[in-house]
Amino acid sequence: MSLPACFTRPEDARAPLPLVLVDAATFEAWRAAQPAGVQAWLAAHAFAPRAGAPLLVPGTDGHPGFALAGIDDAGDPLALAHLPALLPAGDYRLANDAPARLAPERVQLGWGLGAYSFTRYVKPSRAPARLVLDGEADAEAMALLAAAMLVRDLVNTPTEHMGPAELEAEAMRLAREHGGQCRSIVGDALTDQNFPAIHAVGRASHRAPRLVELNWGDDAHPRVAIVGKGVCFDTGGLDIKGSDGMRNMKKDMGGAAHALGLAQLVMALKLPVRLQLLLAAVENAIGPNAFRPGEVIATRQGLSVEIDNTDAEGRLVLCDALTYAAESKPALLLDFATLTGAARIALGPDLPALYANDERLAADYLAAGEAARDPLWRMPLWRPYLSYLKSNVADLANSSASRMAGSITAALYLERFVPEGQPWAHVDVYAWNDSARPGKPAGGEAQGLRAAWGLLLGRFGG
Repeated sequence: MSLPACFTRPEDARAPLPLVLVDAATFEAWRAAQPAGVQAWLAAHAFAPRAGAPLLVPGTDGHPGFALAGIDDAGDPLALAHLPALLPAGDYRLANDAPARLAPERVQLGWGLGAYSFTRYVKPSRAPARLVLDGEADAEAMALLAAAMLVRDLVNTPTEHMGPAELEAEAMRLAREHGGQCRSIVGDALTDQNFPAIHAVGRASHRAPRLVELNWGDDAHPRVAIVGKGVCFDTGGLDIKGSDGMRNMKKDMGGAAHALGLAQLVMALKLPVRLQLLLAAVENAIGPNAFRPGEVIATRQGLSVEIDNTDAEGRLVLCDALTYAAESKPALLLDFATLTGAARIALGPDLPALYANDERLAADYLAAGEAARDPLWRMPLWRPYLSYLKSNVADLANSSASRMAGSITAALYLERFVPEGQPWAHVDVYAWNDSARPGKPAGGEAQGLRAAWGLLLGRFGG
């Protein structure tokens, strides 16, 4: 297994410095057992056993003898995420006699998430500290890390280099690497093959809209469908966004990025499922043939939709993809989308909104998120709010004149395209960190990804 650059093997390490971990419960006893010189050094630097700046402690020759770091919660996957950037560049090995211990998989995941930086366009000011892995790398932790890095990289990449064709290329790459099959329906072929809503949203862009489909696994295994919203840039269409609202719309394909990350996890760890990945990849642009407010568009399911607002485009591309996914009657249908600002108003940037039409599915999803320290918050599919999507000229509208319950009505719109009895969960995700925190760099972020993997593993992992 190849390792990310923030890790190294013992034979490749360069004079690794011992890294001693302490927490509030173990610090005083550990400190009291140290030589007087070490105790004086700790007192002089007012070291406290909590997550923060680590401390280099000198040896008898004046060179650093070991590094000391505090942690707050050994169960937190991000417990060590502050260290790759705060420790001086070099190699470190966890001390065997450290009083505070973490499970190896949490060490590796947290260290890797904390070491991440997006380097496509700018060279980082310094390399992260490297951690020596004395044993084998944990396969699941490394797969989770690789999936999170994929999501971050995709979301951080500007639209000029991450349009519908580039999303398709990522799916093609995954199919090649893992033995899957990938195909795309592009441009006017979408109307020929009955994906009219995807075509309507993406037709105004010079970059052709497409539905990307990746299939992998054994037909004898349970079918799992994963659908991602891939709006590679969202101007808002003719209902154009203001400059503040448009600034970060390269991230509006964050749902597709999460779907790709989860699909990569499924294939890399060989989960025994029959996987279908669907990406509805478009650019919501402004042009002579852009779809307009007041138009009525067709959908694959046959429902007619009046366009109340062209900035409610994500649900339009998703409804065709969800209809197509449900035609194969999967055991589980999941979708991810940066769908509504209303979800962020309700829950803030860190907490994805979960909607599910099955009580057991919702409970399992929430439990998986809690176990992985990757939380979601369930929101209600409050069906009386479907009245907000009433249209006088079509089966339903894509949005409402009311600002009430915006996230719920978006989920209710999607539910109209999921057959009764089909287990389905929808995650409305921000896919972004507005500011940098340990393990959560500013920019693109994987949110709810570990929760989704835990859900799949619990249901299909045997």
